[in-house]
Amino acid sequence: MSDKGFAEKEEIFSKVLRAGRRTYFFDVRSTKAGDYYLTITESKKFTHDDGSYHYKKHKIYLYKEDFSAFQNILEEMTNFVIDEKGEEVISERHQKDFKKSTLNEDEESEMVSESATAEKISDISFEDL
Repeated sequence: MSDKGFAEKEEIFSKVLRAGRRTYFFDVRSTKAGDYYLTITESKKFTHDDGSYHYKKHKIYLYKEDFSAFQNILEEMTNFVIDEKGEEVISERHQKDFKKSTLNEDEESEMVSESATAEKISDISFEDL
């Protein structure tokens, strides 16, 4: 396959989400028949003791006949997590530079509750993909 053919296949439409040590790549690709599908790749950087690094990648292939069901389940699952645990990222408390709040538990709980209510995820849309 020529470089031109490869580039056209790989560059149909792409978006990147950088999230700390993880990067998510959303890529629209083409089947041999010319139809489109989506790949979602998670790439995580690991550093060795000597300073060198490598990436571990995991990939999901999502075909358009599955988009609606995938979107419905993703929305249901994300809403469940937010409803059950709020939007505060608990793992941040375990980082070395985490600073404990000077608020008492009731004040902190009220602020988290208000924040979760104000920022609640209402829609997840695949329209841009």
